[in-house]
Amino acid sequence: MFFLMILATFLLDQVSKAAVQLWMYQGESIPVAPHFFHLTYILNPGAAFGLMAYQTPLLVTVTVIMLAGVIVGYRRIRAGSPLLRYGLSLIVGGALGNLADRLRYGQVVDFLDFRVWPVFNLADTAIVIGACLLVLELVKDRSKKEPEKESGL
Repeated sequence: MFFLMILATFLLDQVSKAAVQLWMYQGESIPVAPHFFHLTYILNPGAAFGLMAYQTPLLVTVTVIMLAGVIVGYRRIRAGSPLLRYGLSLIVGGALGNLADRLRYGQVVDFLDFRVWPVFNLADTAIVIGACLLVLELVKDRSKKEPEKESGL
């Protein structure tokens, strides 16, 4: 299931970006819900919020190292940690989606525009949801361990 989620996340991201590139021109913005949500096709030369613009080799290297770490650590993921598995699979799928863009274009295709936030894509969404699942897993694990410490006193 872990690898299936990675593949599904990656494919959904890449298909959505291909559709935007096919049906929109760069810089075009289509209001879906005026003043709230637009589809806006841009190329982002950096990481989140455009940070580290035009640092593609560094961003590719960091992504590859992170992906290698997850692959190496995959065997250590507990079978009983679905939040951890799902979180990591979303992060890896999203990272692969943005990595594919960086390798292909030197930039990342972004198109989801809520007007109060920088434009982003489905890979970014998967990474954020995955990170939230990891935080939930950490909080859940910590809350399980705290009563044990108190009973030992």
